[in-house]
Amino acid sequence: MATVELRFSAQPEHVRTARLVAAAVARRAGVDEAVLDEVRLAVGEACSRAVGLHRSNSVSTPVKVVLTEEEKTFSIEVGDEVPGAGVAAADAAGVPGARDEAPVEEFDDADGEDEMGLAVIRGLVDDVEVRAGEEGGVIRMSWPTTPAIALP
Repeated sequence: MATVELRFSAQPEHVRTARLVAAAVARRAGVDEAVLDEVRLAVGEACSRAVGLHRSNSVSTPVKVVLTEEEKTFSIEVGDEVPGAGVAAADAAGVPGARDEAPVEEFDDADGEDEMGLAVIRGLVDDVEVRAGEEGGVIRMSWPTTPAIALP
């Protein structure tokens, strides 16, 4: 099992770098070429969401991205350190994930953007898990990999 960990300050300009790193590691892990654009887009959405949460809540710690290659899957976890009481109940569209203890007045429609970002991620990735707690939140996404063919 190979793992790459990336941490970056919560600045929007760093999201592009996270997307490029994720795509490169996914390619090396054996994720199908046809899916790499989805990986890039999903990681971009998850990282943008984490950056927005950090900035809206004046959290100065870095956003954390963990890329893990396992035997038959490749997973990416994007974590923020914005405390919340857990994953809010699903809205009418079935998109969980907004922090239910974050003050709404500090967010510039953060709930709408948060739900939209999660909806985009769920549309791009079949295997998604969203968790939030007192230590922050994590979006975990995974894709199947194809094993490398050994040449004789």
